[in-house]
Amino acid sequence: MKTCLFGGSFDPVHAGHLTIAAAAQKHCGLNEVVFLPAACSPFKQGKSTYFTDAQRLHMLHLATADLPWASVSGLDLQLPPPSWSWRLAEHWHRQHPGAELYWLMGTDQWEQLHRWARFDYLCELLHFIVYHREEAPRPRPGVRSTFICSGMHPASSSVIRAALKNNSPIPEGWLPPAVADYIVSASAGE
Repeated sequence: MKTCLFGGSFDPVHAGHLTIAAAAQKHCGLNEVVFLPAACSPFKQGKSTYFTDAQRLHMLHLATADLPWASVSGLDLQLPPPSWSWRLAEHWHRQHPGAELYWLMGTDQWEQLHRWARFDYLCELLHFIVYHREEAPRPRPGVRSTFICSGMHPASSSVIRAALKNNSPIPEGWLPPAVADYIVSASAGE
């Protein structure tokens, strides 16, 4: 069983996240991609999310409902902050000892990987899938990795949040339809 963990703020989840996950699933023959919304990134401590934990989790369920290879876990939202990737990987490894574990990330995270807590331990537990826009990043000696690039969706969570704050339109196709509907109904209820 090939399981890929995909952590992030998902504030909100958008079409770019789904594009990256689908490309990884297809390219690496993954059985499952698990979306794990982060409670509090160690690199973003003190910053709150625009959407609540419950809203982010719900939007992920809406966005992945029709993707048979996708699942959502609120595990990190239940653990004390900050969000340590090694804890999630360790949990998955213990719960599914026979699974091949992968971690999906972008180039920016790959370049900072050496700064992640328990970096060496993570490298023992995981094979990293790095999604890049143009030129593939440099491999790291001794770190299992696969680099993929199949076009990038332009969606950005920060641009979507700015549009919501300014009551501006969100670019067409940036949000999965069920997520867009949810955001409209949640905004109307405020």
